[in-house]
Amino acid sequence: MKIQAVDIRVGDRIFAYFNTKMQVCTVRDILEPGLKNITLLVFTGASYRFTASRIVRFQSNALVDLEKL
Repeated sequence: MKIQAVDIRVGDRIFAYFNTKMQVCTVRDILEPGLKNITLLVFTGASYRFTASRIVRFQSNALVDLEKL
């Protein structure tokens, strides 16, 4: 399912490039919810404590794939 980047919420599992490959990432925090760009802090694991996190940026009108649960 695709949604616009401005509609992403904390806890959403999205597909994004993480460590140079496309992976399912969980949104941990929305750092800059701007009108032009959205900056997210994401991680790949089920627990914040045991996984690396990265910053991902999208244009606000970009379509982002959500993982279906």
